[in-house]
Amino acid sequence: MNLLNDGVLVSPVTMRAIDDTPRPKMTDRYAVIGNPISHSKSPLIHALFATQTGQDIAYEAIEAPLDGFFDTIIRLHCAGYKGCNVTVPFKFDAYESASELSERALSAQAVNTLKFSEDGIAGDNTDGAGLVRDIEQNCGVQLRGKRVLLMGAGGASCGVVLPLLTAGATLTIANRTAQKAVDLADKFLEFRIRGGSYDELAGAQFDVIINATSAGLTDSEVPLPAGIFAANALAYDMMYGRETPFMKFAREQGATVADGLGMLVEQAAEAFYIWRGVRPLTAPVITQFRL
Repeated sequence: MNLLNDGVLVSPVTMRAIDDTPRPKMTDRYAVIGNPISHSKSPLIHALFATQTGQDIAYEAIEAPLDGFFDTIIRLHCAGYKGCNVTVPFKFDAYESASELSERALSAQAVNTLKFSEDGIAGDNTDGAGLVRDIEQNCGVQLRGKRVLLMGAGGASCGVVLPLLTAGATLTIANRTAQKAVDLADKFLEFRIRGGSYDELAGAQFDVIINATSAGLTDSEVPLPAGIFAANALAYDMMYGRETPFMKFAREQGATVADGLGMLVEQAAEAFYIWRGVRPLTAPVITQFRL
C-alpha cells in the first residue's frame, strides 16, 4: 500500500510532502542547427547574451544530416529543448516544420528561429530585423526614404525584403537572372519595388547597396557600374570575416563599407528576445567579436 524504495513503509502524508518538495529549476536548452555548423558563432553569442541578462540557458551547435532535419527537430522538441536557430541549408525545411508562422516568416517563406511549446512549433525569421537594426543603429543610416539596392534574389534576399520596405526604404532588386528579381518584387505589389538585371542599373544611384549574394565566397566580380553609389552611400555586405570584391569596389567608389557581423549579432538578439522576452545589448557583443 504505502511502499517506497527498499520496502520502507511511508504514510500518504509523507508521500505528499515528498511530492511537493520544490525541485531545482532546469536550465533551458537551445541549439543552432545546420550542416556544416562547427564554424558557427551562435553558441558564443548566446552565451554572452545569457551572462549579460542573467538568463539560465544552455546553447549548443548541432549538425543535422542533410536528410535528417525533421528527425532532429522532433528529437529536440521531445527532449525538452525550448527552441533553436536554423542556418543553411535548412531554413526552408524549418519553414515546413513550423505549425505557426509569423508574418516575417510567411513573407520570407523561410525560417531561422523556432520556438517550442506544448502547443507546437512557432517559426519566425529574424534576418531582416537584424539587418535593419544593424544598418540603422550600428551604422547610423536611417532607411526611411533611402534608395536601396538589394543584390541577389535568393534565400538571403527573401528574408530581408519586407523589413526593408517596412523601414521605409525605396527598394530595387537586381539579380544575374533578371526574372528571379522580378518574381521576388512581384510578391510585394502593395509597395513600389522594382526588380531586374544589373544591366538596367546604368545611370542609377543608390544611398544603400546591400550584397545578399554568395559572390564573395568565390571572389566573383561585382556586376555594378561605376558611379552607382550616391554621396555618403553605405555599401553593406552580408558576409563577414573577409574583404569581398564588392567591399573593395565600394571603397574605391568612395562608399562607407560594413560587413554582416552586426547583422549576425542583431538577428541573434531578436531570436533571444522571442525566446526569453528580454532584449540583450548588442554593441558590447559586436565589439568583442571585432577585437
